[in-house]
Amino acid sequence: MALTSTSVVGHPRSEVFAWHERPGAIMRLTPPWSPLTVVREASSLDGGEAVLRLPLGLRWVARHTGYEPPERFVDELVSAPLRWVVPWRHTHEFHADGDRTRITDTVDTPVPGALLRSMFAYRHRQLGMDLAAQATARNGGDRPMVVAITGSRGLVGSALAPFLTTAGHRVVRLVRGAPHGPDERRWDPRRPAEDLLEGVDAVVHLAGASIAGRFTDAHRAAIRDSRIGPTTALAELAARTADGPRVFVSASAIGFYGADRGDEVLTETSARGEGFLADVVHDWEQATAPADTAGLRVVNVRTGLVQSPRGGTLQIFHPLFAAGLGGRLGDGRMWQSWIGIDDLVDAYHRALYDTRLSGPVNAVAPTPVRNAAYTATLAAVLRRPAILPVPSLGPKLLLGQEGADELAQASQRVSPAALLAVGHRFRHPTLEPALRHLLGRDLRARA
Repeated sequence: MALTSTSVVGHPRSEVFAWHERPGAIMRLTPPWSPLTVVREASSLDGGEAVLRLPLGLRWVARHTGYEPPERFVDELVSAPLRWVVPWRHTHEFHADGDRTRITDTVDTPVPGALLRSMFAYRHRQLGMDLAAQATARNGGDRPMVVAITGSRGLVGSALAPFLTTAGHRVVRLVRGAPHGPDERRWDPRRPAEDLLEGVDAVVHLAGASIAGRFTDAHRAAIRDSRIGPTTALAELAARTADGPRVFVSASAIGFYGADRGDEVLTETSARGEGFLADVVHDWEQATAPADTAGLRVVNVRTGLVQSPRGGTLQIFHPLFAAGLGGRLGDGRMWQSWIGIDDLVDAYHRALYDTRLSGPVNAVAPTPVRNAAYTATLAAVLRRPAILPVPSLGPKLLLGQEGADELAQASQRVSPAALLAVGHRFRHPTLEPALRHLLGRDLRARA
């Protein structure tokens, strides 16, 4: 049995094929809802092998054959016992159509086509959007860089790093353990080595302890200590490295604006709010000052509620709503300033190359929604009811009063004013198409 899926992207065949040959392509094309996790990329489309992990300890090893650039390549499942149970041969074909490319994926497998169509629809959309974003960046001055990233294995870093490598950049991962290969360097957050950033054009600093949890003294200390000291040390190192970065991009958060600002529209020029997270975020941003003082362009990416089934709020809500157990929180009137994971990746990418951006940049979609609208939209995408509201007491029992106020019941109506001012285009400016893409639901079903 064979399944064939075809789409057209508005980019030349040579460019599209080259994208597939670069590191990171398989990560960018693996759907976020898939049970497959990439363990190792293939070193080449000509005989290389990619290793993916499945639940129950199973491994999917795909060997690349049939390499005929820029026309086709093939991958075949070669690992036992899966190759005996689900034989798989995937032929990728690229046909020139003027300045466009028609991509045809043909899979020979006994797996029912109904289980695969959403995967291929996602892959084709994702490829088209990535190529479009990278072309826009090149037209805006993006050129190959060496980008050092902390937190590269986290939710944001694991999406950003492969996006950058498929765009032609070299990513150097700053890791706390022993480095593996030339593209990893050991990073001591408190005392980074003096040569850590040599030969690096830009830094993206993403590392920091999760804010989720009860706001105990220990949790507050972990949140603060994982951000302020390491950011200061890294910014000071960037400032004094002669052959070092020109750009320093650091994670931040819309918690800067405080837990509840009512219906006030919050932009990068809005005043700091009150509360523990507002204090932490303020000091976190101030910790980048040594790089700014030394003349580096510094961008503080104030991130909203990141949407991805691999982490964040959507990872929590998705199974609950899929089971029909979801509903609004309390009265549902709190504002939720959200952003899809790939729009967040684009925001970080623009921060690297667009010299018009500096200081705080709100990384949120231009259409924040109230909690009631968010939950109703997620339920509609999953075709489930949302009739079980969560009492306000629930988050207080789980997170304590402060945790509930700062996290679950936070209400911030944030605008991406700085991004809009430079003409930034969002892949998914509204919530429903973003959720449909991320969860593999038919986009044609949207209102």
